[in-house]
Amino acid sequence: MATTPSRTLVLGIGNILWADEGFGVRAVEEFHRRYRLSDDVTVLDGGTQGLYLVNFLQEHDRLLVFDAIDYGLEPGTLKIVRGDEVPKFTGAKKMSLHQTGFQEVLSAADLLSATPRDLALVGCQPLDLEDWGGPLTEPVRDALEAALAAAVDILAGWGITVEARVEAAEPLLSNDVDFSAYERRIA
Repeated sequence: MATTPSRTLVLGIGNILWADEGFGVRAVEEFHRRYRLSDDVTVLDGGTQGLYLVNFLQEHDRLLVFDAIDYGLEPGTLKIVRGDEVPKFTGAKKMSLHQTGFQEVLSAADLLSATPRDLALVGCQPLDLEDWGGPLTEPVRDALEAALAAAVDILAGWGITVEARVEAAEPLLSNDVDFSAYERRIA
């Protein structure tokens, strides 16, 4: 009997319209732009979809999440959380509707016996969550490089090869809200 290869989901969650709340989406967007992965890895902008993400968790054995999390640390500080600790941090200090929704996603997946066997969260401490329409703040934007490096390390630890793209991929968001167009518009 052949074994089914593991499926991995690299997910960014957040709301790009609330400054640093968009960290997760911006991180996954940049990750997709820079890196090529095998067909058994899905890179997804989960935005603020909440419970709609349960289906994606059911289809994957491993989950790596980028998100803005209020750890009470210096703005721009990254914290990597793994395994059973992930749900605790996605609801530690509810900053927006998507976090409550994502904690519910993990709970719903658990009820369906569909929780990915490997979980990792690359969280970034936000500075500003109230700037409607504003870009990432400088400390959070500066944390993107380290967040991507952490994701590459996590995936390598799971045995997943991450290759730098020779040419940047098409953006996940192919309109005026992708990172470069949006940030340039309001700068």
